[in-house]
Amino acid sequence: MAPAAKNDTGANVPLLQELGGPSEKGGSVSGAVFNVSTSIIGAGIMSIPATLKVLGVVPAFVSIVLIGFLVDISVKFLMKFTYSGESTTYAGLMKESFGRVGSVAVQICVMITNLGCLIIYLIIIGDVLSGKGPAHLGVLQEWFGVHWWNTRAVAVLFIVVFVMLPLVLFRRVESLRFSSAVSVLLAVVFVGICSVMAISALLEGKTESPRLLPQLDNGASFFNLFTAVPVIVTAFTFHFNVHPIGVELGKPADMALAVRISLVLCATIYFAIGIFGYLLFGDSIMSDILVNFDQTPGGSAIGSLLNDIVRLSYALHLMLVFPLLNFSLRSNIDEFLFPKRGLLARDNKRFVSLTFVLLVVSYIAAIAIPNIWYFFQFMGSTAAVCLAFIFPGAIALRYSLSRSLSQIGDLSLWSSLTTHFKRHF
Repeated sequence: MAPAAKNDTGANVPLLQELGGPSEKGGSVSGAVFNVSTSIIGAGIMSIPATLKVLGVVPAFVSIVLIGFLVDISVKFLMKFTYSGESTTYAGLMKESFGRVGSVAVQICVMITNLGCLIIYLIIIGDVLSGKGPAHLGVLQEWFGVHWWNTRAVAVLFIVVFVMLPLVLFRRVESLRFSSAVSVLLAVVFVGICSVMAISALLEGKTESPRLLPQLDNGASFFNLFTAVPVIVTAFTFHFNVHPIGVELGKPADMALAVRISLVLCATIYFAIGIFGYLLFGDSIMSDILVNFDQTPGGSAIGSLLNDIVRLSYALHLMLVFPLLNFSLRSNIDEFLFPKRGLLARDNKRFVSLTFVLLVVSYIAAIAIPNIWYFFQFMGSTAAVCLAFIFPGAIALRYSLSRSLSQIGDLSLWSSLTTHFKRHF
């Protein structure tokens, strides 16, 4: 990003003024809002209704607001200390603060988070096309009956080969801008139809009363409270895309505004789909809400059509978001394994090999573990919370400590005095 500003003493200070307009960087606040929102809204929206079932409406709402607020603070940390140094990536910022260990930690967390999301996307697509057993049939099975060619393994394999593969072979992320625009539109369609269906059911008196507070009947119910919050943390984790979007925008103040608008928008969407999904399905709601849409309200043809549109629109949305997360995942893996090999896009063998390996691993995992709740719990408790909260906080503490030591005197002198003290005392 921007080079560090210097004061009279030569120390780095945060550079928070404008660094040039859109004419220099080609970015805008509206474009940044679009990109950040796309990064946030992914598979997380599918499990938000299930968190309302576990937590209750009030605690879930408080959790969404609180996590969104904390994410806003963590992104401010990242932007502030990035613009006060010379880094242009999250890993680079951690390397400035903690050396090679810091950059590797970020890369590993991005790998875990993004690979987990890719697996989740394929699981949800499999749920839509082939369902989850006899009780929840997929769209293909409802239309054509149960056959070998519309089983989960075959349907997902077809999507991976004929839809995912052509998209992930693009070597520049700019080539995916149109597919990203369509994916956002499809997500809006999904939320809009769900809202209309819930309001219609509410007016007809067919909805179930949502629980305002969690129901703690036994130890298992209490333990479930701690499995729901990581799902919300994962749904708000987009920090691996903060720096690319910030570089494009060019203005720290505008980036902060774009992030805040996006967080408010996405929190609203999350809570809306959560409450409307809970109104429609109550305690029968699944960890992937799309599975619940295999039931036709009232047995009407219109209801069946709306269900199919809801499921297919969001499955297509995930197909179009898949290459974006694959792009950053592939770059981080390449930087981790081959730090001195040059640009990945210019090495055909390396590029194609990594692309195929990631697709194969994602496919096998999606078929072997067809439940998104487990992945959300794992990522939200480990890599996602590190990217969203722990690493930004550690960077802020490191910077504050460095400034405190620099006020005492030169850091090299301070290190010498510390070493001398340890030797003699």
